Amino acid sequence: MRVLQFTIPVPENKSIIVLPESLPYFFPHFHRHKEVQLTWVIKGEGTLVAGNNMHAFQSNDIFFLGANQPHVFKNDSTYFMPGSSKSIQALTIFFNPNGMLSSFFGLPEMRQLKNFIQQNQSGFCIPQPYAHDICTRMQYISELKDGSIERIIYFIDLMKFLSALPATGALSSGNETKHYSEEDGSRISKIYKYIMDNFNNDISLEDVAAIAYMTTQSFCRYFRKRTGKTFISFLNEVRINEACSKLTSNSNEGISTIAYNCGFNSITNFNRVFRAVKEMTPSEYLMSFNAHVYEA
Repeated sequence: MRVLQFTIPVPENKSIIVLPESLPYFFPHFHRHKEVQLTWVIKGEGTLVAGNNMHAFQSNDIFFLGANQPHVFKNDSTYFMPGSSKSIQALTIFFNPNGMLSSFFGLPEMRQLKNFIQQNQSGFCIPQPYAHDICTRMQYISELKDGSIERIIYFIDLMKFLSALPATGALSSGNETKHYSEEDGSRISKIYKYIMDNFNNDISLEDVAAIAYMTTQSFCRYFRKRTGKTFISFLNEVRINEACSKLTSNSNEGISTIAYNCGFNSITNFNRVFRAVKEMTPSEYLMSFNAHVYEA
């Protein structure tokens, strides 16, 4: 699936691209690019869609995304409201292991790092106990002179540290989407955007099928084949990820208010779906989050 083939907007004569961002919100379209991406979300919250899976993100989360892995960092709906004063800050390092760095990663001494990149094409989230060390290294690289040998040296150090991290779950079930056509990519991107823009409303199967210009029966078969999930399960994951973000945002909203604002028509249904997606109740999730914050 081609999705939106995105070109990193910097000169192509750099082997390592360091991009600090301070914007109203992240680039809101499902896209991919040939570069591996390491993103530190300094400030912001929302949902990361990576391939066919979703992950809530918040400030100080760090994500490793493989080359050509379809993704979008979709901010919460509050970022897009008229007059919103919310904003994001991020620091991202891009590099193309098959471009200018291909001969570098072809060296025998780089075999460990090359294997690490190949084994993590589906991406992963940096475990929080290691986030500070990664942030420190990324910040230092960003302060070094662009194109300097020092930036290469500390990039190697960063990659070595990443490759030694304990194994974590992949962000998506693989880059199988690359086998689909550009038309499929455009259609899936439009479906994802519609769901994520309207999840807090009463979305019907007929509404989404109309976006894809399909009958409901054809859409159900199509969506499951392309994503490995039913439309309802995908919608529920979007809603629960938004609820998790709201639960941990230190707002004054109660669980019932959050449930209704995320598209659920009853607290009973919300609790049932939350447990099915997160394998714990909303209260247990919040307690677990607070415990991790305290430990950090």
